[in-house]
Amino acid sequence: MPPIEKPDGLMMKLVYFFTRRQFGKVLTPLTVFAARMPLAFGQFQGKISELDKKLVLPAETIMLVRQQVARINVCLFCIDISRWFAIEQKMNPAKFDALGQYKTSPLFTDAERAALDYATELTRDKKFNPDTIANLKKHFSEREFCEIVWLVASEHVYNITNIGLNIHSDMLCSVKVG
Repeated sequence: MPPIEKPDGLMMKLVYFFTRRQFGKVLTPLTVFAARMPLAFGQFQGKISELDKKLVLPAETIMLVRQQVARINVCLFCIDISRWFAIEQKMNPAKFDALGQYKTSPLFTDAERAALDYATELTRDKKFNPDTIANLKKHFSEREFCEIVWLVASEHVYNITNIGLNIHSDMLCSVKVG
């Protein structure tokens, strides 16, 4: 679908304005999806980001899990914007580049590996190995375990929306996939 450059309604015009100010452009999911849907749908997706602020997991773990899910689902927009946020939050870009080697890379902690193993299995297989859960429980509380499930599930909302509408990277930053 072609992007809607001039949205209807004051609220969407404001969303476009503030997004352009933050990113230097209006993001494609806004121009393709949100501009065609009732405002509440865009607000729902924005609420996901707001809810992430209530998580107790380390910010870098949150971004790594989201990035891993996006990589597996091959959501180029989500990979791009996750990297943009990671850079903005002064996270190590080399770590995000090394996600494909998280099992062996010295950049990752054992806790991050456990979270990424679980996120990978849940995303790829829609099930998980009991050993993966046992390892996850060594590193995370029950709440944090639930937060990891939330991250995987909510990232799928973004990914499937973008993939379903053929939305690709907005080229916010250099992205290394692999």
